Amino acid sequence: MTPVVHKQKHQRIKEQRGRDFEVFGHTFPLTAVKAATKEALNMAAAPGAPPPSTKGSLREDLTCAICCDLFREPVMLSCMHHFCKACISRYWRGTQGPVTCPQCRKEFRSKQFQTNYLVAAMVEKVRSSTSDTHIRNLEKRLSESLVSYNSRKEDLICSIRKDKDKMDIIKRVGADLQVHVRGEFRALHQILQEEEACMLDHLRREEEEELEKVQRHLEATELAIQELENNIKLLQQSNIALTEFPQLRPCAEVNTAPDFDISAFGSKYMAPLQYITWRRMFKALKPGPAALTFDVDTAHPSIHVSRDKTVAVECDVMTQHTSNSKRFLQCVNILAAQGFQSGRHYWEVEVGSSPKWDLGVASETVNRNARIKLSPENGYWTLRLRNGGEYWAGTQPWTRVQLRSSPQRIGVYLDCDERKVAFYDADDMSLLYLFSKGPRGKVFPFFSPCISENRQKPHTVKLVHYPSVALAN
Repeated sequence: MTPVVHKQKHQRIKEQRGRDFEVFGHTFPLTAVKAATKEALNMAAAPGAPPPSTKGSLREDLTCAICCDLFREPVMLSCMHHFCKACISRYWRGTQGPVTCPQCRKEFRSKQFQTNYLVAAMVEKVRSSTSDTHIRNLEKRLSESLVSYNSRKEDLICSIRKDKDKMDIIKRVGADLQVHVRGEFRALHQILQEEEACMLDHLRREEEEELEKVQRHLEATELAIQELENNIKLLQQSNIALTEFPQLRPCAEVNTAPDFDISAFGSKYMAPLQYITWRRMFKALKPGPAALTFDVDTAHPSIHVSRDKTVAVECDVMTQHTSNSKRFLQCVNILAAQGFQSGRHYWEVEVGSSPKWDLGVASETVNRNARIKLSPENGYWTLRLRNGGEYWAGTQPWTRVQLRSSPQRIGVYLDCDERKVAFYDADDMSLLYLFSKGPRGKVFPFFSPCISENRQKPHTVKLVHYPSVALAN
């Protein structure tokens, strides 16, 4: 044999040994050993036996057939069966000559076995997973998971309960609001019906008066005709046998027929009745637009008030006033002369294109001698404009109010009983901002034209009045 062939043969033998497993001096293929180990773990002695699927069956597979406990230092015999090292040693103790496997009874010439580290590792894993500490940890995790899931379940149940309660509240509030809306419109319908009935009655009476005038003239004319016809008849009879002039009855004088001016008669009722009725409804509206006036005694010295007390203008020249505890001294503010502490009230303020102002209500007890932030905590519920387009609600901190357009007139609604203060664009009555927790006690409408910047037109605040309108008599 040549050296090259010998070397190749030696290499093949070496590779084959790398794939073999030696037990008790016998050599087994490594694949056979792995299969036997798997067979031992699965207890697949009978063909077609189902593989274990639970931890209990795995524990049985790793149990010694002698001590009936988990393997301790598991060893494997040449027949591929596994036992505890101590158990098989005791089992063979005192035996002379050949020994046998406790399971399959196969004989062996010597007492030899091989430690199976793979099975030993699996036994330790199973032992650790079934230890008291491990079980306590599992019980703790189980308990914590149960508590967590029960807590989450309770939270969800509570959330469902809150949602249902919220739905009930929404339905109840919605029903109350429907009653309120129907009542408000019923009042409006009542006002309109009364206005309609009054106007129709007025029209009926005027129509009857005009008809009566014409009827009287008609009757007088018919009577005069009758008298004339009688006189004509007498004259005709006397003409046949004329002896003397017949004595005629005097004819009644008929006045000139009264004129009927259709234009004058219809002008009252062809006028813009909807607008006139709308204006006349102001007296009956609850609340109707309040005709406020400024309280000059509260005006800051930089504010000039018009003679009718409906316009307040910020001026450069300060007005000298007598000392007054009601007057604002640090801020350019002014109050209305009318105060409210019950009921519902509404008023409108014309701000025009002024770049900044403050409007709202102020508590009667506000500090008027110090510079104080306008907030509910300090007794102010206000809406403000700054920089010509930045609207803010006077909360703490300020709340930015986003508007699509700049209102020229601001409507302020105060409900003393419900403690609400709301601001509207008076042109389309769109809500700008609502204070749901309004003032307690007496409050006054509050205004501030603010200080104008250099070369700016003086800022003006005007109270809007809606004078009543009546049909012409």
